[in-house]
Amino acid sequence: MGDHLKAALRSVDWTGNVEHLCLDDAIAGRIERCNMVLALWASQIENIEKNNPAMPFLREMQRGGHDVASCMALGLYKPAASSMRSLLECALYYTYFRVHPAELRSLILDEKYYVTKSDIVEFFKAHVPDYKSRQSSLNFGDRLESWYSVTSAVVHGQLPGLWAPVSGSGLKDVKHNESLLEIVVTHFETAVKIVSDLFLCVLAQEIWAFIDSGAKKELISGMPGHAKSTLKLDMA
Repeated sequence: MGDHLKAALRSVDWTGNVEHLCLDDAIAGRIERCNMVLALWASQIENIEKNNPAMPFLREMQRGGHDVASCMALGLYKPAASSMRSLLECALYYTYFRVHPAELRSLILDEKYYVTKSDIVEFFKAHVPDYKSRQSSLNFGDRLESWYSVTSAVVHGQLPGLWAPVSGSGLKDVKHNESLLEIVVTHFETAVKIVSDLFLCVLAQEIWAFIDSGAKKELISGMPGHAKSTLKLDMA
């Protein structure tokens, strides 16, 4: 039993796919940069809020970034989209459950309990000081909705064949498509930027003063001056 599956899995040049991506220094560097930003946020927040029971969401966010890199290297672009959405949702969950311990217990104990992305955004609007001006300075809300809509279309198969690297449907057909790989990497970069801006809009007022100066420079590199001013983000 299982001989057909084994043959199908062995028909894919998995090692060749990984090597193909690794030989592209620019692509590999961009993926690495994305995971570095996720790791930087996770480590800084954990140092500041180390006893928060919602911390596993940040670790799962990082794992999602690792899964994105693994899937992209193997040529599995659609699974990479699922991991991108997961890591972004984990970032959203952390920002919500870090101040909702009762709801976090409900999440663990009640399998029917669920908090939607819309619920979390509405919480931000109602309870995060200056959220409207902070998110507006980065156009965060519109970018979040746009990215999430595109990603959900990929994940849920609303447009069959979207993010499929080749026309064939067999496992043996799994290989890289250069133009599509560029789209997928860019989408990952956008996801990580949205995560970073989420933390800046929602958490920075509380934690920015405690973030290392070196990390600050990395996290807001390239940000327009007006946004830094609105968000009150110093570099010291």
